[in-house]
Amino acid sequence: MINNRFLKACRREPVDRTPVWFMRQAGRYMAEYQRIRAKHGILDVCKTPDLAAEVTLQPIERFDLDAAIIFADILLPLEPMGLQLTFREEEGPVILNPVRHQDDVTRLRRVERDAFRFSSDAVTLTNEALAGRVPLIGFAGAPFTLASYAIEGGSSRNYLNTKHMMFGRPDQWHALLRKLSDVVVTYLENQIRAGVHAVQIFDSWVGCLSPVDYDEYVLPHVKSVIDRLKPEGIPIIYFGTGTSTLLPLMRSAGSDVLGLDWHVELDEAWARVGFDVAVQGNLDPVVLFAPLPEIERRIKDILDKAGNRAGHIFNLGHGILPKTPVDHVESAIGFVHKYSTR
Repeated sequence: MINNRFLKACRREPVDRTPVWFMRQAGRYMAEYQRIRAKHGILDVCKTPDLAAEVTLQPIERFDLDAAIIFADILLPLEPMGLQLTFREEEGPVILNPVRHQDDVTRLRRVERDAFRFSSDAVTLTNEALAGRVPLIGFAGAPFTLASYAIEGGSSRNYLNTKHMMFGRPDQWHALLRKLSDVVVTYLENQIRAGVHAVQIFDSWVGCLSPVDYDEYVLPHVKSVIDRLKPEGIPIIYFGTGTSTLLPLMRSAGSDVLGLDWHVELDEAWARVGFDVAVQGNLDPVVLFAPLPEIERRIKDILDKAGNRAGHIFNLGHGILPKTPVDHVESAIGFVHKYSTR
């Protein structure tokens, strides 16, 4: 029988204490992960089921978390479409053949589920090792965020090429987003059928858009992804950063849980999107570098704003940062559980 505190909160059911997990909870701040990365590249870890499962389990073995999240990268679905992905030190992911022209969009391949066998195998291995201790979360990048990487060729400050296509060649833009939506659905269906208990859709860069542009160029595609995943019957989390002006529109995409970053007050944001949706968040990741009394004060403030209302999952407003003190992570998790015990 799985520990389903996290899943109950996703469904806005009563829980004995607020569930907590952290984005990037498996990663560079942990010595266990660093030892693996000293021997293997990031893509090798993601695509080797044994290694991906091992990294996924590291924080579960170390901390009293309420969910695990499969170790992967949001850009993995781009490779079987024909894009060349690499990772460079201090630069992060780079697409060597970015999508800029109609021919580039046309050449992107349709991806079958077999292309993601490494992902389903990692899910299977992880669930076997978890043995019901906590649920396992699968994830993927959202169509807009995948598009921004594919078009820019990597990270960007102003998304000039992305918006140039969006505003100047809308037919080309929507054709690209439809292809990306299809691969996201295929990728997540693969994880769901392998046994994940919930999925999160990361729209990491969508905060660069105005509400009008999000509504016209992004929302229909996110809604398409969520609508096609709904019949799978598991909770869907939708998360973005810098999205305070977009939250009501993001809510209309239809996810079960809406992720909140740290730029909004949790109670005000929840009221804006409606209490008929669960929320996740929203501690500033940098707070975990602060002295423990300050960490506890900030956590208490978020939990007070949640007000013991059913449907709150404690998380950061984005991923754990490298060099975050491990003992601070452990203390934060313990304090969430202690303070929120019903």
